[in-house]
Amino acid sequence: MSLTVESVTTQEEACRLSSFDSNVAWEIGNIIRTNAQQKFTRPVVIYIAHANSSQLLFFATSGPGTLPDNMHWVKRKEAVVLRWGCSTMRMRLSLQTKAKALQEVYEMGDPSIYAVHGGGFPVKVKGVEGVVGVIVVSGLAQEDDHSVIVEGIQEYLAKNS
Repeated sequence: MSLTVESVTTQEEACRLSSFDSNVAWEIGNIIRTNAQQKFTRPVVIYIAHANSSQLLFFATSGPGTLPDNMHWVKRKEAVVLRWGCSTMRMRLSLQTKAKALQEVYEMGDPSIYAVHGGGFPVKVKGVEGVVGVIVVSGLAQEDDHSVIVEGIQEYLAKNS
């Protein structure tokens, strides 16, 4: 499936949770980790935190072989989600339609703060305005980083609805 701004926006809306706390983060994080282990040979970092304080709720790798650079990517993807309230994939696709770079559109001088690559996803709760948390996966192709998060949330929702 080819991703578009519209399809990713639809994914984000469909992935709204009924609640979010450390237990939900733990469950979603473990689903993502298991799915990453089953579908990919490359290891990933999985990071889930509260939006208001960046309090870490879940952190794991899917296996040995991740690098310190993965955490650099995590923080840069997290920064995009927290600043613009959308997934990094949606931001990337939105910028591609404008044929512009993030730094150009938002007049930023330092590209090391934000990463507009798939794999950062907002946690939103039904009836709550804004982003309450962030999920980031780093280590795969950006489409796979994004899809493993979406599939993990969808699996969680199917089990808990």
